[in-house]
Amino acid sequence: MTDSFLDPRLTERRNPRTAAIDRASALEIVDLIAAEDATVPAAVARARADIARTIDLLEAAFRAGGRLFYVGAGTSGRLGVLDAAECPPTFGTDPEMITGIIAGGYKAILRSVEGAEDDLNAAIDEMDGHRVRPHDVVIGIAASGTTPFVQAALGRAQALGARTVLVTCAEPPAALRDTCDTCIVLRVGPEVVTGSTRMKAGTATKLALNMLTTGAMIRLGKTYGNLMVDLRAWNAKLADRSERILMETTGVLREEARRALEAAEGSVKLAIVMLRRGASQAEAQTLLEGHQGHLRAIVGDPPPVTSP
Repeated sequence: MTDSFLDPRLTERRNPRTAAIDRASALEIVDLIAAEDATVPAAVARARADIARTIDLLEAAFRAGGRLFYVGAGTSGRLGVLDAAECPPTFGTDPEMITGIIAGGYKAILRSVEGAEDDLNAAIDEMDGHRVRPHDVVIGIAASGTTPFVQAALGRAQALGARTVLVTCAEPPAALRDTCDTCIVLRVGPEVVTGSTRMKAGTATKLALNMLTTGAMIRLGKTYGNLMVDLRAWNAKLADRSERILMETTGVLREEARRALEAAEGSVKLAIVMLRRGASQAEAQTLLEGHQGHLRAIVGDPPPVTSP
């Protein structure tokens, strides 16, 4: 410990550009925050190689039957839970394939649970309770890079043989950088309000997590071009999207698209193969399995994008 009030972590430093923000008008506050937020995409882009390496890691894990676990506290934990929750409706994944773990449990999604981020035993129990194994990947999310809950979870995951990744917005401790398979460091700099990592750090983390799961799912063949052909139609909007995708990729009218989806038990991807190849459901399923779920190899290129 040191007697200095200066914190070495980048996320805890004061931002000189917003030092007088408490004297600003509402419009000036908006402009200051917007200017800081505009720097976030470049910070994420600088971590592109490590993000790509992690996508490759996830693809390999998923193909081997492994799972992804996000682990975080506070905003970081909520972002992991959010990304995990979005994957089943978007990509048709099993809910067990990607799981978000937040310090303090699910009640911490709605409100802060004091002391949860310091509970090392709880982090270890989460890894054991989810039966983390060698084919799995555990991604720790810690804006400061030093959250005890995240560090303990990563350490336990490594002991269980899993691959580990750290997503952070500050230089991580040497021990974490040396032991994790990948460290994704998003150097967004000091926050508008000192230490409020729900701001730039949170935005950067959300962008990175979007890239990780979306990239892995694309590599697994869950899109056809940029169409989400493995979505699950759990509501009217997604049902409409499913029908429109089928209409666009096969040229059928809506009623025929609806019938084809029923014959394919709601699977857009399966329905596309059935219509384009004149195949039965069983034949279409065999074709998909033989090409690891990639539609291009079975039915050719998707239609070109049409201007509105």
